[in-house]
Amino acid sequence: MENTNRGVFTLSGVTGMLIATVLLLSILAVFTVWGIKAQQEVANKPYTLTNPTTIKMRDRNAEKHISITK
Repeated sequence: MENTNRGVFTLSGVTGMLIATVLLLSILAVFTVWGIKAQQEVANKPYTLTNPTTIKMRDRNAEKHISITK
């Protein structure tokens, strides 16, 4: 059997490699922008502790002492 359907610019060649590279780079760009926006949103909402002296080291209800300012 002889492979006569070879081509450099087919989907299994350079074109397919370029499509895959562009797809992966675009996914990377989307996740980067999404992460930066999430960090900026959280950075604008700092939290304060209502009474830090009453929090125990291993307390399951520690989140009750945190208040997020808006």
